[in-house]
Amino acid sequence: MDKVTKEGSPAFVPPAERIATFDNDGTLWCEQPLPVQLYFTLDRVKALAPQHPEWKTKEPFASLLKGDLKTALAGGDRALLEIVMATHTGMTTVEFEQIVKDWIATAKHPKTGKLYTEMVYQPMLELLAYLRANGFKNYIVSGGGIEFMRPWTEKVYGIPPEQVVGSSIKTKFEMRDGKPVLVRLPQLNFNDDKGGKPVGINQHIGRRPIAAFGNSAGDEQMLEYTQGGSGARFMLLVLHDDAAREYAYGPPKIAERQAGGVHAGGLRQSAERGLDRGQHEGRLEAGLPVRAKPGHGH
Repeated sequence: MDKVTKEGSPAFVPPAERIATFDNDGTLWCEQPLPVQLYFTLDRVKALAPQHPEWKTKEPFASLLKGDLKTALAGGDRALLEIVMATHTGMTTVEFEQIVKDWIATAKHPKTGKLYTEMVYQPMLELLAYLRANGFKNYIVSGGGIEFMRPWTEKVYGIPPEQVVGSSIKTKFEMRDGKPVLVRLPQLNFNDDKGGKPVGINQHIGRRPIAAFGNSAGDEQMLEYTQGGSGARFMLLVLHDDAAREYAYGPPKIAERQAGGVHAGGLRQSAERGLDRGQHEGRLEAGLPVRAKPGHGH
């Protein structure tokens, strides 16, 4: 840190260029047993089901309503996109923001019974604060929905909505009851995952990060893009390895989890690529975020 913040240092980076990007799911908060936004989506299907009697016999909704997530998602990305479009669109951006706020205020993790906003990693909160104190601007760059994250990231992470980059759907300007609004349309606008992350960084931030943090194959390109710049660089992959107090997944689990977790070659290649590795061996107690064991903080 001293190398990039101390004036006169050969590696000094002006404050305006101190950009750090963070994946969200599995990097800043828990993504197991399912990503949080998927739980939100499932609850939206249940809430909207009375308005859609056809869902009782139409897949993938019929299986979701029966609690059969495996069958519902057997259709892959196409099925997931259909579910998202049916539950995340048709309303204004302001209405959707309120739906998210109402849900995130009460929704709880199925294993711990804690609010999802309490399922954040204490070492990462400390890292965010440390970077801010040293003149960095922190951004979330996530495959999750940008308008799903923006309503709560400032309260939880201290990252304001304008510093959140994510996947998005198309919106349209309309006048409703004499008021200008943006309406959410059932069309994908941008997928901020894998190769999309550097694209999103360029579009939303306009500067290449000098530090990047992720935990999965979906973050690889963001880390490579960060490393590709000149001067001092820091890239970190998070490994989850404590099944008793959180979840253990990553390279040993890759055969079971084709999506998510550190990709099979990620840690093997980390040394030659200059990536660091952080571990989350944590515990949840008294409503506190996950805390790392001594020696495993960031």
